[in-house]
Amino acid sequence: MPTISDRLKSLGVQIGKDNLVSSKRKKYPIEKEIQGEIAANDHGEVFIVETLYPHHHPHGNSKLEIKAPMEMISTWAKDERITETKLEGYAFIDTETTGLAGGTGTYAFMIGVGRFEKEGFRLAQFFLRDPGEEMAMLDALEKFLVPCTTLVSFNGKSFDLPLIRTRYITNSWPAPLEDIPHIDLLHLARRLWRELLPSRTLGYLEEHIVGQKRTEEDTPGWMIPQMYFDYLRSGDSRPLSGIFYHNELDILTMVSLLEHMAKMLNDPLGDHIAHPLEKVALARLYEDLGYPETASKIFEQSLKQELPPESKKKTIKRLSILYRRRGELPEALSLWWQAAADREIYAHEELAKYYEHQAKDFEEAQKWTLAALAILNTGAPRYEQLQWEDPLKYRLNRLEGKIKRVQGKG
Repeated sequence: MPTISDRLKSLGVQIGKDNLVSSKRKKYPIEKEIQGEIAANDHGEVFIVETLYPHHHPHGNSKLEIKAPMEMISTWAKDERITETKLEGYAFIDTETTGLAGGTGTYAFMIGVGRFEKEGFRLAQFFLRDPGEEMAMLDALEKFLVPCTTLVSFNGKSFDLPLIRTRYITNSWPAPLEDIPHIDLLHLARRLWRELLPSRTLGYLEEHIVGQKRTEEDTPGWMIPQMYFDYLRSGDSRPLSGIFYHNELDILTMVSLLEHMAKMLNDPLGDHIAHPLEKVALARLYEDLGYPETASKIFEQSLKQELPPESKKKTIKRLSILYRRRGELPEALSLWWQAAADREIYAHEELAKYYEHQAKDFEEAQKWTLAALAILNTGAPRYEQLQWEDPLKYRLNRLEGKIKRVQGKG
């Protein structure tokens, strides 16, 4: 299977970090077709498109701004430095590449970076008119990132940043962006919308969470690598405008998405969180982050809304366990009785444990244990039988022994 380097060579492009030259003069040079500028530095020239969006520029159903506190984002990301990041310190980064494999044979032919400035939000898109301009692009990118102290990406931890790092290393250049906080929005999106949305791609979240619809100008991501190869072959830059638009929208959406997520995490009980499945996801997140009291409140709120049946069962179970751990037995008992009415075996076991160890009512504990075994023997899935049968029988034997001892004393 031909590599990226093989494909570039087949187009007449010479591969080598010191001597990459264009295979032909471009018939429709990009600087004539797309509004941008050719910037020169010590390593050559690079084509850059810069766009400055004014403060409060609309994007979907929100503004292009970051106002929500970042404390909970910082807690989720396990990096306290995020809370210290000033607005001007965020760098929203996205790449367009010659392939998805990564490694030394994959080029980032476009790197888009957005950052906040005094005048507004500035987006810079660094583009390789030819792979021979890579060092000039990396130099310009590094300079643009100087004020930035926290990265924001979408799947950047797995793809964009390793690729950028590889391109610097391949060119014998120390990679920037090392050892600074990195907020990868994809990871949080999966936590928040796994159950609610059928897809957590950036494009899907852009439309269904941010409320932004792309125009026909957009080039779908799967077409982008081939379009770049076509450009290198033909010299025709006219079709590339859709790639610049695609990259631009990706970065603007990251800004709106970070603001939306930060609001959700910072105020998980607020009315702005409309869907109960979002509340359930936030409750689980707060539970995992070590905030059981807040998690309980969010779970309680979600149960007051219309949850899908399976999600409701799982929520009742998680909330009941939180109640038990916090010593709120009346609340836990209420949920266990409710779950037991739905033939949930864990609830029968919890009730049996309560009556055995707290209430010391061994016969009531025996009743719940027998009821659980009856459920197992009337069509329960095989995995449930394997999970529960032996522990329940062991509990039943122990309870029978306790009942006999009590009766013997009587």
